[in-house]
Amino acid sequence: MVKVQTLTEKLIESHLVEGSIIPGEEIGIRIDHTLMQDSLGTLVALEFEAMNVPRVKTELSVCFIDHNTLQDDYRNADDHVYLAGFAAKYGLVYSKPGNGICHQVFLERFAAPGKTLLGADSHTPTAGAVGCLSIGAGGLDVAAAMAGEAFYLEAPQIIGVELTGKLPPFVSAKDVALEVLHRLGVRGGVGKALEYYGSGVMGLTVPERGTIANMGAETGASTSIFPSDEATRRFLEAQGRPGAWTELRGDDGSDYCERLSIDLGELEPLIALPHSPGNVREVKEVEGRKVDQVCVGSCTNSSLSDLRVVAHLLKSRTINPSVSLTVSPGSKQVLSHLAASGELKYIVDSGARLLECACGPCIGMGQAPPTGGASLRTFNRNFKGRSGTPSASVYLCSPETAIASALSGVITDPRCLGEYPKLVDPHRFTVNDSLLVRPAETSEESEVVRGPNIKPLPEFKPLPPTFEGEVLLKLGDDVTTDDIIAGGAKVLPLRSNIPEISRYVFEQLDGGFHSRAVQKGGGFLVAGVNYGQGSSREHAALAPKYLGIQAIIARSFARIHKTNLVNFGVMPLEFRDDAGYGMIGQGDRLRLDARDPCNVRLVNVSRGDEVAVKLDVGSRGVEMLMRGGRLAQIREKMLRGGQHARAT
Repeated sequence: MVKVQTLTEKLIESHLVEGSIIPGEEIGIRIDHTLMQDSLGTLVALEFEAMNVPRVKTELSVCFIDHNTLQDDYRNADDHVYLAGFAAKYGLVYSKPGNGICHQVFLERFAAPGKTLLGADSHTPTAGAVGCLSIGAGGLDVAAAMAGEAFYLEAPQIIGVELTGKLPPFVSAKDVALEVLHRLGVRGGVGKALEYYGSGVMGLTVPERGTIANMGAETGASTSIFPSDEATRRFLEAQGRPGAWTELRGDDGSDYCERLSIDLGELEPLIALPHSPGNVREVKEVEGRKVDQVCVGSCTNSSLSDLRVVAHLLKSRTINPSVSLTVSPGSKQVLSHLAASGELKYIVDSGARLLECACGPCIGMGQAPPTGGASLRTFNRNFKGRSGTPSASVYLCSPETAIASALSGVITDPRCLGEYPKLVDPHRFTVNDSLLVRPAETSEESEVVRGPNIKPLPEFKPLPPTFEGEVLLKLGDDVTTDDIIAGGAKVLPLRSNIPEISRYVFEQLDGGFHSRAVQKGGGFLVAGVNYGQGSSREHAALAPKYLGIQAIIARSFARIHKTNLVNFGVMPLEFRDDAGYGMIGQGDRLRLDARDPCNVRLVNVSRGDEVAVKLDVGSRGVEMLMRGGRLAQIREKMLRGGQHARAT
């Protein structure tokens, strides 16, 4: 009897090296490709160097410079020099500043159906647009994959998202992504994969699929994936990569843990209100609210098809005098095509400000809104303060809604703009890989230069089986990694300097946290549901660890952050029941006994109560915690025989 499988299951099975594909069970998979960017890249590089592996063992690894491109002093520039030397020495492709955003460029130039991709960035699932099993992870997991180690995760439950019908004019892929978020929320995808199928998929281009797959990360999903079909073939041929194509899809009658059905023809223009991507409403419900700033771009909506629509909607029009409009092309390829076609002129003539091909405002690098201002962005996250202005109201919307609002000066339903531009993707994209530096076959003469801001990785001792300390901070639900360690021009340049970046831990929520943690010699954190959602930045685990945080007790954790905590030897404990959260207050003194990991005991010494908690990290996770984290575990493995043969 032929086994019926989803596409996700097929790809996992073809790369499975350990475990069984049973939802919730830990599995290990072989990784074909990796990506890293300069926000997390220096840590990934330092971690890989600490493993003493002479060259990456993946089929392909790429290092992108796209986050920290603002060089207002030596630090970001030094990081770029370090990463260029690292890539040359260890066999990575190096994407220079100006080449574009990692997910956009990877989709254009590298993504391939049937491959696995692990990226040190939470929006890595963008490559699922071409049938690539792509997963975001912390930097240490990516470094381990580059060293030939398997990647471990819980086998996901698979949500089948059936798309039918056809998108109406002025309703776009961003609205599909927002509809999925409206239905699932920012927690509904945790521990799950989103698999798209149905007749409506055939009418979506690869860039449109990329937008939808990109924002699956905001539901907490481990990955999002589309079939590889004729649309995929046309895209790869237009990119000059026809040999990368293969047809892939799930079997008819595939069994999903949950199903969503979306009729594309019934969708309305949607918008996410402050301060969460899951706070979704129809645009017509909030029409008329004043807009100060509009930003088009990010890895979600900076493709050529997105910006061609933007250009034609702006043609012969001028933006409202009260609005600042910025446009960030996702790649040099996109910018080159717009320039060659003359469509870039429509954007510039409208009064828009053209930014470089980089993440820019999405990661808080420039374009902070005015005090109390309203900013419409085609980005994927609108967490409070992420824009650089804590008092700003940031909305997420489609390029169509963004341009309609930039023209009117208030939030506007784009269907008022008249006839929708009838555009098709080119048969051949403008391909110029001059900013991709490919490594030489050997790296004997390559030099890795370290600037003064690049500090060695901190050394951590293994967790003691029992320890006692104070609750330094009690937090609520949906705390983001931006809340733990902010992005932006002030903090991002410190990514390679853990002692310095630790000064900014929880700065936005509690300005006294750093000094309190130092004074108390570390301790505990308590949090609500979905602690650590958002970015994959492992600094949100590593910097608190540096300050002496031994354990975090939460109602639940976001997937990537929980893994990052274990990787760096911070114990992620979960309350066994809702009552436990209320039994601990900030300032309470706790005693933890983890000698039996299956029966961890937590006592609130200040109140005399025992709090029911569990350590749900699997046997591998327990072993890592007891050894002081994954890096220590890999080092021990090397000492036992240098077992860095590629996982097979």
